Amino acid sequence: MAKKLKNAMKAMEAVMSPESVERARIRADREVLALRLAQLREKCGVRQGEIENFSQTSVSRIEKRRDMKISTLQEYLSGLGMGLEIRAYPKTRQSKVKEEVLLRV
Repeated sequence: MAKKLKNAMKAMEAVMSPESVERARIRADREVLALRLAQLREKCGVRQGEIENFSQTSVSRIEKRRDMKISTLQEYLSGLGMGLEIRAYPKTRQSKVKEEVLLRV
């Protein structure tokens, strides 16, 4: 199944412009973030209505969002007893710059 999916993705990318492929990847990454937030909350054993400073409705919206402020994400994670780390990394191997932590809260 995974191999078929990978082949299908390659076939679609072959007919798409590089810009379209990049936009699709960004949209997919945002969808994955929303899923990961809900999964993390569940792993922490916290229900939506139990996150400090957020109503259940707010948590539901956050977990469905495709884009959010870093401060909102940090506060959400703090309510789960988790921290946030933002890293910058080179996209190419030829880069002379190494991965670097930009923010850790």
